[in-house]
Amino acid sequence: MEDVPQPAPEPYSKGDHVRIYLGEEDPDSEHHGRVCIVNERLDDGLAATTERDLDGHLYRLNDAESGEPVPVDFRHTDLVLVEE
Repeated sequence: MEDVPQPAPEPYSKGDHVRIYLGEEDPDSEHHGRVCIVNERLDDGLAATTERDLDGHLYRLNDAESGEPVPVDFRHTDLVLVEE
């Protein structure tokens, strides 16, 4: 069985390095494995619906190599902290 990386137990902060971790069936799977830097954390109402605090965080990212913005925002559960 494959060891699946887990998202951090706390929200990510601006400047954190994260790896996008998506399944093959995800429409944004082309970004799977991409290392990025958190540029902004947005909060929405999803946490109230799911009753899981971390579900309410959406992240805007920049590519770690190029510095360019990633054209898709990602949920907390799609990101894994990269140890620097």
